[in-house]
Amino acid sequence: MILLTVGTQLPFDRLVRLMDEIAPSLADPVIAQIGRGSYLPRNMTWHRVIEPVEFERYVADARFIVSHAGIGSLLTAERHSKPIILFPRTCYLGEHRNEHQMATVTMISGRPGLAVANDEAQLRQAVLNPPASQTPQPSITSREQICNAISAFLRGPVAA
Repeated sequence: MILLTVGTQLPFDRLVRLMDEIAPSLADPVIAQIGRGSYLPRNMTWHRVIEPVEFERYVADARFIVSHAGIGSLLTAERHSKPIILFPRTCYLGEHRNEHQMATVTMISGRPGLAVANDEAQLRQAVLNPPASQTPQPSITSREQICNAISAFLRGPVAA
């Protein structure tokens, strides 16, 4: 199974629609958490919201995750050693308040178990050829994960 998540704060119809178009060509079913979007999928099983315990089960069962570039989704994939494909929201399309998701994928691009897609062709390619599983990371507390993520963000891009 493939898990699609767009988070719960903002709709992301563009990603849901693209995955719905790709879903019929996949061997695995897609379970989608679509949030408050107006697009209703026809080719995926969908939920607006998935309760945390059920969401963790879906993550555990997923072959890989397709997600907006939210830090919560990234940390969840890492915690479960699941490959993840990130499709960032963009401000210029009115999908978010600023371009922080683009900044996130720029900073983490190239990490094992991670692929980034910025358009339909890249998303289709990534879903048909998902990244290899992440290497399990040593267990650290959620507090440490949050502190590390904030520290990395504050350090910003390294000058060349």
